[in-house]
Amino acid sequence: MSQERVVNVFSDTIAEMTWFEVDQAAKDGAILLWSFGVIEQHGPHLPCGTDVYIPQARLRETKKILAERGIQALIVPPYYWGINVVSGAFPASYKVRPEIMVELMSDLFDSFKGDGFGRVFCFSGHGDRLHNLTIFEGIKRGVDRTGMDISFVSDTALLLRLGIPLNDPKVTVHKAGSGKLFGALTSSPSAFDEDEDAPPKFIDVHAGQWETSMMLCSCPDLVHDEVRRGLLSTDFGPEDLDEWRKGFEHARAKTPQGYLGDPAAASLEEGRRSLRLSAERAADAIEERVKQRS
Repeated sequence: MSQERVVNVFSDTIAEMTWFEVDQAAKDGAILLWSFGVIEQHGPHLPCGTDVYIPQARLRETKKILAERGIQALIVPPYYWGINVVSGAFPASYKVRPEIMVELMSDLFDSFKGDGFGRVFCFSGHGDRLHNLTIFEGIKRGVDRTGMDISFVSDTALLLRLGIPLNDPKVTVHKAGSGKLFGALTSSPSAFDEDEDAPPKFIDVHAGQWETSMMLCSCPDLVHDEVRRGLLSTDFGPEDLDEWRKGFEHARAKTPQGYLGDPAAASLEEGRRSLRLSAERAADAIEERVKQRS
């Protein structure tokens, strides 16, 4: 895996290409990869664009793996004006109405169709339940409007939490998480599960060990490392998570510093391992769908 540090979310996306290059890629049958994040507080140690930086790093790695397998993919510039319920009471946690997000997605899917693209794989960079349900609603609207093959790339745990059937034709399910209780409770869409039979004792879902590790790997210059090293673990269980997920003032009271997990336990090594693993799993699932529908 490349160790290049990238903080430009337009890096390696369509935004850096000429229209001639995009047009040719569409004619060559390239697929599109599109991530959906938010601008949202991530504690005193991570930037508010964390949910945009992490999925973009994942898509860059996924694109490389797909290219090695003979599948051409283009990355769409990230969507970052999303839905914020849990962090809604914090400053710098911006939100739009779900119907606005759905309509914008639908318009852009129509634009992709006009360019000649036939497949779009959508990823979430944000764990908020309503945000993810809105992504799925936008995908459904896009499929109805364009007839394209558009799908939500997700692990089983997130789909179970959202109540979306694993066999829905508008989802591309990758092997991540066992679907056990702890996995279904967590909100990180692609959290690293090194040992599914020995899950962590406490829940880590926001600006904690996993997200901080991913940022140390992808955008280390944006991590306030001296701050994060001194942060104490929240040591929360399922009941605490339920209270936090009520959102707005409930979440701010539960996590006044804006993180839920153990950021001090994060490491560059875990970030590298998690980024590579999540990209490989996404590439595997995408490759399988492309082969099945070719």
